[in-house]
This record gives sequence, structure tokens and C-alpha cells, in this order.
Amino acid sequence: MIMKRLNVIVRPLVTVVVFIVLLAGCSKTENPEIEPSTPGQTIQEQQQESNSPQKRNLERNAYFGDLHVHTTYSFDAFAFGTLATPYDAYRYAKGEAIKHPGGFDVQLDRPLDFYAVTDHAMFLGVAKEAADTKTAMSRFKVSEPLHNLNLPGNMGPESIPARAQAFRPFGRKLGAALQAGQIDQKIVTDIMHTAWADEVKAADAHYQPGKFTTFAAYEFTTSRNQGSLHRNVIFRSTDNIPDLPFSRLDSANPEKLWDWMDEKRAEGIEILAIPHNSNGSNGQMFELTDWAGDPMDEAYVARRARNEPIAEITQTKGTSDTHPALSNRDEWADFEIMAFSGGTLNPSMPAGSYVRDALKRGLSLEAMGAGNPYKFGVIGSSDTHTGAGSYDETNFFSKVGVLDADGPRRGSVPLSEELDESYAAIASIYEDSKGRKFVDGKFPTWGASGLAGVWAEENTRESIYNAFRRKETFATTGPRMRVRFFAGFDLTRDMLDRPDGILRAYASGVTMGSDLIAKGEGAPVFMVWAMQDALSAPLQRLQIIKGWLDEGESKEEVFDVACSDGLAPDPKSHRCPDNGAQVDADTCAFTADVGAAELKSLWQDPTFDPMQSAFYYVRVLENPTCRWSTWDAIRAGTEPRDNLKKTIQERAWSSPIWYVPEKDHNVD
Repeated sequence: MIMKRLNVIVRPLVTVVVFIVLLAGCSKTENPEIEPSTPGQTIQEQQQESNSPQKRNLERNAYFGDLHVHTTYSFDAFAFGTLATPYDAYRYAKGEAIKHPGGFDVQLDRPLDFYAVTDHAMFLGVAKEAADTKTAMSRFKVSEPLHNLNLPGNMGPESIPARAQAFRPFGRKLGAALQAGQIDQKIVTDIMHTAWADEVKAADAHYQPGKFTTFAAYEFTTSRNQGSLHRNVIFRSTDNIPDLPFSRLDSANPEKLWDWMDEKRAEGIEILAIPHNSNGSNGQMFELTDWAGDPMDEAYVARRARNEPIAEITQTKGTSDTHPALSNRDEWADFEIMAFSGGTLNPSMPAGSYVRDALKRGLSLEAMGAGNPYKFGVIGSSDTHTGAGSYDETNFFSKVGVLDADGPRRGSVPLSEELDESYAAIASIYEDSKGRKFVDGKFPTWGASGLAGVWAEENTRESIYNAFRRKETFATTGPRMRVRFFAGFDLTRDMLDRPDGILRAYASGVTMGSDLIAKGEGAPVFMVWAMQDALSAPLQRLQIIKGWLDEGESKEEVFDVACSDGLAPDPKSHRCPDNGAQVDADTCAFTADVGAAELKSLWQDPTFDPMQSAFYYVRVLENPTCRWSTWDAIRAGTEPRDNLKKTIQERAWSSPIWYVPEKDHNVD
């Protein structure tokens, strides 16, 4: 086959990450009631500045942000060399350059619309204080390994073993010292109070209603049986905010976190939690029992649904959509799999660790009579530990500061002898057939992901938070693709093109995150639309993923519903033909004249059964492009590592819509 014309992406081929700031993002509508943005919006319209002040848009705007960001106040981020404050993090999200722990500048190619600093509540700010030899906290023996850790000159490879030895032992030893009464708890609590107050102050200082939204937030960090069970906790506003977040110091049990959240909500403090990194939970994030191992009851289901309406489906530490072992009929299931459990290099059990499996488990639990604890929407976020999210495969700077600041340190480029010795303390080493040595373990499995997308009337805390609550959210692996998803019994094809089509879809159907209640025996109609990021690759295919119960057995299927280049899905396989898109792994040039700027469809499920409960969600795939590890190798002038994928298909996911049969719909 003759390869179609290739387009070489031109980017700075240097380690220093300095981007050109471009104006791009979602649509800007001067009068939404007269000229609402439509699925047919042009790329030029999409490139208008996304975070400029806007009037309330009745059909809602797409906003992009990150709800998982660590700064110098997180004890692990500080150990990784991060000096960026919450103020720096918000400046970065607004488009300014900030300093990476590796010594170079990082800057977004365009501003984000919203951002939340989510430092670990456990020992918030304490590591930073312990490292400063002028403080009372520094005088304790547990603080000695951190002394002057991040002074100039202490960021090179020779500091890596010290950082590896300081990171986890500090938290463990500090906890033991507090429990034994060797350290006055008030000293630690006062530090945490001060740091939390500064986090909230930074969020308020950078909040610009109508232009840029910040949220007071933090991470509840817990684990069990080597599995990560972390949550990010997001406050709707900073009014009457608690003096100190609920953390693992209070309880390791997430159900206790929910109790605390319910108490705060009763006091008028609106709050939600977002589970993340379920892929590393060792099967425990989406279990079939509660924390104590007892069967879930209606009270448990209601409490979980009330407190955790959305979950993180993708981030730097891998994607949690699904796993090849769970979805063997899905050709795209093997995507950015980070297969390790929690903070270990042990394998994480797939069942109970991935979003699609959780959605199916929810249907099964609901059929047993307790209700569905896993009826959540999805977002993406980065989990950066540098204050700066790294969302671009072409300029990836990963997430743990000096530990993975360049290609050799993150496993994409062969190690030098100096780094070989340093990294023996924190990672396993992979040797290829040519005798080249690479950092192995988790770092090479990480990726430039992800972003949270919402559909909201305006860029304010209230409007964006309400989108979280109603689950009108979507996730991307970094590119700012926009996804719409509606279902109903009265949706019509002309809604895809009419100027008022979106408003009509809202009026006559339901959108992502909603239940669709059965209407007789009729099959629902799904309206789905996606638009490419103007600064990324064209779209290849638009898919709807279905999960359902068939005589008690959970099943799933992937349907291609729209194809690029005038192609059509095969009616038997439900797959688009190959559009011919290719990538030259030697240059990262990709096929320029295939793919779509926009894909849309009105679709009905050919396997629909009105008596079966089901969920549906959208996945949209770009044409293939180079993975970050391939870009690193090209910059270094070396061959890509032989056991890493050279290309990637960036993607986005919508939150699900749940079809509810009449038999399961209780009417009071």
C-alpha cells in the first residue's frame, strides 16, 4: 500500500519544555439564545480563547481542567524536588511558565479553564517544614533525612538514592513517632493548619469567575492490601471551609471519609470525592462488598453515590477504562496499562480495578436488590507532583520531579553509568537485546494524561461543580477533544445540524451521566458527537460501548457508530474499515490527509432488549501518533526501546447513560 502524505509535527527537540502559548479551546458564544454553538462548529471557531469571560450559555460550553495536582506541600512531591507552590500551580494553569524541579521551564500550549490543587492532606506541608533547619519540626530525628533536601545543587542524579530513602520512610516514621508521643501532635497539626489555609487562600486569589475557576481541594490518601484507594476531595466553595481536611490520620477507611463529608454537607458545606488510580487498587476500588467485607445495602449504595458521583478514568499513572483480561473483544483495551499495585511493583488484580468492570458490577449488584453503587461519571486528570500537568506526548515531562525529569530517568532513553547506579535504589533495570540498560518498572508505563472536561453554562465554581454533580463530564488523554452524548425516544437526525439542535436534545432527551427511563417497548435513540482538538491529530472513529446483564451474566460490546473519511461501520462486526492513517516512527510524521475534524451520528442499538438494564458510554479515538517515549528517543538520537509501544491513539470518553427498564423504575 502506498503511504499517504505525511505531516511532520514541528516541536522543539530539546529537553527544555517551552511551549508557544496559543489561543484555543471551546466555543465563544456572544448571544447563546440567538447563535448557540453547534456540532458543526469550525476549527477556527474552536480556536477562540477558551477561558475568556462568557455569558451563561443555555446549551453549555465545554471547559477543560485538572482536578489532581500536587505542589511542594505534599510530602512526596517535596521529596521529588518540587518547590512550586499552589500559587505557582494556578499561574501555570493560566498559561504562565513555571520552573520544573529539573531546572527547566514548563508552560502549557494554551490556558486551562479550571484547576484544583489536591495536596495530600496527611502531613500537609510537614516535609517542607522538616527540611528547613530553622524550624522546630526540623529538630526531630525523623526530619534529618530531609534537611536542606531541595537547596540549589541538591537536584542532580546523586540525590536520587537519598530521595528514595526519604520519601516513604518519613511518613511512616513520623506517624510512629506521633503515636508513641515522641513528637507533640500540636506541632504537626499547626503546620497542617497553616498549609491548608494557604491552599485555600491560593485558590481564592486565582479564582476569576467567568474566566478561570479554582477549587479548594485535597487528596485523601489511603491503601489496603498493597492497593491504592486514594480520593480527591473537592469543595464547591470556600465559604465555611473546614479548618483541617479529613485525612488518613483520622481513618484509613473511605467510608469514614463519606461520613465526615455527610456531616459537612449537613453544615452547608457542599463537597464531593473522586476515586482515582483504580487501576492500581489491586481489585479493591470497586469491590462487591463494603470495607468490612459485608454485603452492600441500600444505605451504603446511597452514601457512596452521594459522595462519589464521578471517578478518574485516566491520568499519568495509566488509564483505568478497561484491561485486556476484562475486555477480550475490545481491540483497544490494551491502552496505557499501568499494571502495578499501589506503591509496589507487584501486579494489580484487574477485576475490581477498572471503570468498565465497575459499571458492569453495578448492574449486577442492582439486580440483587441493593442498588447500584457504581453509577458514576468520568473525568481525567494528571496527578502531577510538580504543580504542572504534563498533557502533551510531544513534550512529556512526567510527574515526579527530578526522579523522571528526562528520557533516561523515565525509561525511554538508555541510562548513563551515573544514572544506572542511582536508579538501582528506586527501580528495576531492563536490558535490551543490544545490551542497552533502561529504567524499568512504573515510569515507562506512565503517560501524558489526562484532562477533565465538563459541559457547563459558564466558567464559575457553581456552574462547573454542578456539572460534576449531574455527571455531565468527560475525560481525555490530553488533547482537548469535545464529546456530546444524548439519549431519548424523540431525538431526530436533524438535531445534529440544526442551530438549535443541542437545545432540542436537552429538551427531548437526557445527556451523559443520566438515567434514561424506558418508554414502552421502543428502542432509545442515541445522539453522539465529537470534535477534534485543533492542535492535535484528526479523529479516526467514534464508538459507543455498551454493558448489560443477560440472565444474570454481565456482558459488553463495542460499536463503531461513525467513521472518518466517508467510511461506514460493517453491520456485522460493527467496526470501521481502516482509514489508512500511519505514523513514521523515525520522524513521528503522521498521515495528514485522512481522519475527521468532526464525527457525529444518530444511533440505535441493534442488540437492544427493552427488558435488560444497560449502560452506554462514548469513546472517540484519534488517528495514531507517536507516544512520548518515541519522541524522547528521537530527541536523544537513539532507537526507541524495543518493549514499549511506539505509537498511541489519543482518546476521550463520555460519562455513561443508563437505560432503566420499566420493571426496574419505581414510581411513587
